[in-house]
Amino acid sequence: MKRESRKAGRPPQDASHRLARAHRILDTAADLVLRWGYDKTTVEDIARRTGVAKGTIYLHWKTREELFAALVRRERVEMITEVRRRLGDGPATLRDLLRSLASEVLGRPLMRASILGDSEVLGRLTRQKRDGTAGAELGGDFQAYLGTLREHGALRSDLSPAEHVTMLVSVLYGFLLVSPMMPGGYRPSDERLAELIADAGGSATETSGPLPADVTRVVTRATLEYVDATVEAAQRKLRVSLGLEEEEDGEPEKSGESGESGKSEKFEENTR
Repeated sequence: MKRESRKAGRPPQDASHRLARAHRILDTAADLVLRWGYDKTTVEDIARRTGVAKGTIYLHWKTREELFAALVRRERVEMITEVRRRLGDGPATLRDLLRSLASEVLGRPLMRASILGDSEVLGRLTRQKRDGTAGAELGGDFQAYLGTLREHGALRSDLSPAEHVTMLVSVLYGFLLVSPMMPGGYRPSDERLAELIADAGGSATETSGPLPADVTRVVTRATLEYVDATVEAAQRKLRVSLGLEEEEDGEPEKSGESGESGKSEKFEENTR
């Protein structure tokens, strides 16, 4: 029986093998960028440490920037999935979301660098897109989520939607930026810092006093649905970066998508 011929040196690969290899490459890239920074990490370094040829990496991503965009997207998926796990079946409020999100950001150096636009870690990947600030990254889903809370009396009615967003972003970024600057004796643990962020953000935007049971149920449903939607959106973006799915029309893939590794990986992007 005649055997089917194939090109020498190119054994067939199934999708699971290719995907596992992509994740090994990203594991190596994450380790190196946190150790050396993005600007000093080359594709050659990543290939050598992973044990693959340099050309193999380019089979997955056309540029180094696309590789690191995939890395940030993967980190976001892992982070938001864990936020969802923390929230469980509820009750879940905006304050609970802030606490879980802050805790996850604080425990993930790459995500923290991405949110804060840390050029020491992400180098010119952050400098390429400084205009993608927090407001632009939040997106309609987060604003719709806040709108639901406001409509049912869970948020202060004397603040506009834009002011709610400003308050929340300022609290999150303010705490993340200031904490490392504090003297050692004044610097809280990460878990305590997450509590402080949630308390400050909740106190600044939520209505005072307990909510009626029916409103609590609405808030829980809205919070969980919002996080579920952001998990799904993050997973879709990661699948695109891993070559498992085509980019949707109207969402062109950007080389070095540093809006995702820029200054605000954030409520919708960070919870996306």
